[in-house]
This record gives sequence, structure tokens and C-alpha cells, in this order.
Amino acid sequence: MNKDFSHTRILALDTASLTGSVALCQGETLVAESLLNVRSTHSEKLLGQIDLLLGEAGWDLADLDLLAAVTGPGSFTGLRIGLATLKGLGQVLDKSVVPVSALQVAALGAPLATVPVCAFLDARKKEVYTQLFDTLTGSPIAIDQPRVLPPRVLLEKLPGRVVLVGDGVSLYHDLIIDCLGERAVLPPAPAHQRHAFQAAWLALQAFKDGAVGSAAELQPTYIRPSDAELNLPAKPASVV
Repeated sequence: MNKDFSHTRILALDTASLTGSVALCQGETLVAESLLNVRSTHSEKLLGQIDLLLGEAGWDLADLDLLAAVTGPGSFTGLRIGLATLKGLGQVLDKSVVPVSALQVAALGAPLATVPVCAFLDARKKEVYTQLFDTLTGSPIAIDQPRVLPPRVLLEKLPGRVVLVGDGVSLYHDLIIDCLGERAVLPPAPAHQRHAFQAAWLALQAFKDGAVGSAAELQPTYIRPSDAELNLPAKPASVV
């Protein structure tokens, strides 16, 4: 007999960018969501937003069945704050945790596409985080591996028509048109905004398939080294 997941209560966090969001869902139904385009750090807002949404929904933390977190790639500081928050909740509440890729969440902005969908997220440093997905069935299925590249390098590698989604699209719009011309399919602005609700939906699909873990196993996905790692002094050469 198939298990009924329609009453599964989910808390999802996305702190991988300045536009962070928190969502409460019951099954595939959005109950409450908070979306903030913040210039302050997520640490100043996150717990307050979780508490506010739980209060509005009339839920307690103990009522949650599943925790979902966007693990990156994205802002190193934002990811650390979001994952530390969810790890703490997961360990205290002893709840199942599902990690969700920011690139997969972005690709969900273009479901049922008949051509590949390219997640195109601003990585700063004149680079983008990117990955190709097949979304024809509605749920994003990865075609290749996540990468971080200069946008022109990526665009010149893309074959055929492609849908581009993510916050990097508006930033590099002119470059996209210059490189791809009519091969670029650019959805309207709402498609490029990630929501924690999307992360909750993807987490629920994984939960149904048994792809869950513990809070202790939750790790960020950075793809590239942090500034701190890049600035480490070089190790002296070993003497033979």
C-alpha cells in the first residue's frame, strides 16, 4: 500500500542568496512562506521568520515531520547560517532532513520545458553557478554536473536552444543575447526567483523515495573554495 504523504509537515529554508526564504508546507500544499531580499545577514532574520510562520500556521516545532535545506551552491555565509539553524533543529527534534540543490530549485522555475534548462545563478567574482536539467516530466533531472564558470565560457559551450533560469539571467542578459541570440529562451521575471516552497516540494519527492538523512550528515555544497581558503599562505615546498 502506498504511504499517504499529504499530511507531511515540512519546514524548508533557502539562505543560499541574499533573497532568503522560509516555507511551511503540508504535503504539496503551501501553508505559509516568508521571502526577504535582505542586505543584513540571515542570522538577524531567520529564527524570527521561522517563529512567525509557525505562529501563523498554528504549528509547534514538534509538529514538523521533515526539514529541508537548500545546501548550495551560493553565499558561503548564508549557507552556513541556514544549515547551522536546520542542523540544530534537526538534532533537537530528531527529525528527518533532506538536502536540496539550489541549482535544482532554480530549474524548477521552468517545468515541462521541451529543451534543456540551464540553471544560471550569480556566483559573484564574474562567474555563475550552473547545471543543465531535463524538466520535461515536471521535476528537474540533472543532465550534467554542477560547475562554476565565467558566464561567457558557459554560454559558448551551450548547444542548441536552452532555457536559462536564475538570478544571473538579469545580471548577464545582454551577454546571453549576444552569445545565444534566438537560441536563448528567457522566461519572465517570476521564474527566476527561488522560493523555499520549491525546495520543500523537491524534498518531499525525495522523502517519498526514501532519500533522507540526519541533521548531522547535512553539508553545504560550495563547488569552489572560499575566500579564506584561497587566501591561505602557500605551504613551503618539502625538502627531499
